[in-house]
Amino acid sequence: MKLSVVLPVLDAGAELGATLASLDADCEILVVDGGSKTPPQSSSGVRVLLAPRGRGTQLAAGAAAASGEWLLFLHADTTLSADWRAAVSTFAADPANAEKAGYFRLAFAAADPRGGRVAALANWRARVFGLPYGDQGLLMARGFYAKLGGYRPIPLMEDVDLVRRIGKKRLVELGATATTSARRYERDGWLLRPLRNLFCLALFFAGVPPRTIARLYR
Repeated sequence: MKLSVVLPVLDAGAELGATLASLDADCEILVVDGGSKTPPQSSSGVRVLLAPRGRGTQLAAGAAAASGEWLLFLHADTTLSADWRAAVSTFAADPANAEKAGYFRLAFAAADPRGGRVAALANWRARVFGLPYGDQGLLMARGFYAKLGGYRPIPLMEDVDLVRRIGKKRLVELGATATTSARRYERDGWLLRPLRNLFCLALFFAGVPPRTIARLYR
């Protein structure tokens, strides 16, 4: 199967390099820039696209340009464990997963033990409520993505919006780990940041426009 990896970026800097290094050459990689001060450069195996700023818009643009029969959406500050490709291939090879989506277990790039506890809660949330966030990655067949209507052009909660359309019963935890940056948690606090995220989620479920929520999230 041909896999396309879509990464939305905005001033990703060195973090993007680590993410790309965790991937492999046997896939199409599309980096979708939303207007970085120093735009990423195309290189061997990496194609850079430009799209209006907004993660939902950038993800949708990358999916539209991708040629793979399977799509993997990944954040630019997230690296995958060495066994990620085997986990993706196993998932894609099962015909029962043609209309399902896979996501990775979450870990944080932090030595602080609070990072492990927050990640454990996030993984529990994903399994119990069917709410993996975008930093856990999202894998699905192109046909299923199209059937769902794809990512909507919203600046925040684009991941929650899509996984709600997928539904808990069609979400599968993959046997590999996505390790994401802990920058926001280290800046805002390992308690306050999750509480802010939860507050933003509650606002989204209550129907508050994502553009308004985005101002609170940053």
